[in-house]
Amino acid sequence: MSSTSGQPQFRYTQTPSKVLHLRNLPWECTEEELVELCKPFGKIVNTKCNVGANRNQAFVEFMDLNQAISMVSYYASSSDPAQVRGKTVYIQYSNRQEITNNKSSGDVAGNVLLVTIEGVEAGDVSIDVIHLVFSAFGFVHKIATFEKAAGFQALIQYTDAQTASTARNALDGRSIPRYLLPEHVTSCHLRISFSAHTDLNIKFQSHRSRDYTNPYLPVNPSAIEGTLQPTLGLDGKKKEPESNVLLASIENLQYAVTVDVLHKVFSTFGTVQKIAIFEKNGGMQALIQYPDVTTAAVAKGSLEGHCIYEGT
Repeated sequence: MSSTSGQPQFRYTQTPSKVLHLRNLPWECTEEELVELCKPFGKIVNTKCNVGANRNQAFVEFMDLNQAISMVSYYASSSDPAQVRGKTVYIQYSNRQEITNNKSSGDVAGNVLLVTIEGVEAGDVSIDVIHLVFSAFGFVHKIATFEKAAGFQALIQYTDAQTASTARNALDGRSIPRYLLPEHVTSCHLRISFSAHTDLNIKFQSHRSRDYTNPYLPVNPSAIEGTLQPTLGLDGKKKEPESNVLLASIENLQYAVTVDVLHKVFSTFGTVQKIAIFEKNGGMQALIQYPDVTTAAVAKGSLEGHCIYEGT
């Protein structure tokens, strides 16, 4: 029998069950990986993934008790331990005889996502950055942000559950791109579940909440982000905050616009460090990162409103 870090791979004191408890799984182990490990021993009828404080445990339910016993017996006598992604998996019989309520309220697909942004304070991630990241998967109707005991959170409303599921599957456990975050933020992870909400009630446009379906919604003056006075240009108009990252909306596409094309256009004004392209509502947006604010400002002033290709 193999063991790692002094832990036995199996516990024999429990009554056999067709539900097995698996521990020490790799981070964000998927249902497909669990089924791949267990299916040689029988038919899997239910799973519960990413449980426990470290999300590294799971439950697997076989159709028949003898199938679960077969898996436990095999690895108990094998010199090769059960492994997923090279990690030894510890297996024991579960106290339960079946997996019930496999889908919690946070796992039932809906059109509104509850996003916990770990490793940041409320002011570190703007609502515009959240919108940029999540709109890559479809039209975002509304966003509401708030602070809870769990940390900085956001509710994000899509048109339908399918779009929300796509965004969740792509972003859960991932990080917001580093260049969209303040320099002092060293770690940022998204934890995403489905919310019971179906339609967010947004009363004001502010740095805390946005309704992208209602451009005439009033702006709450007391909720505008920041306490500093706005920067005014020579013409007395408010200037946009400057950044070394440009957000380019590319409209009226008639020809293919690739990363190489954008790099050729924007590198005319300086070194382009990174480019990210997002599709949105049949159009295209791109993030272009320069080394400094000055270069980005020159490129913005020179290219805004102009065509990439002649005649487009």
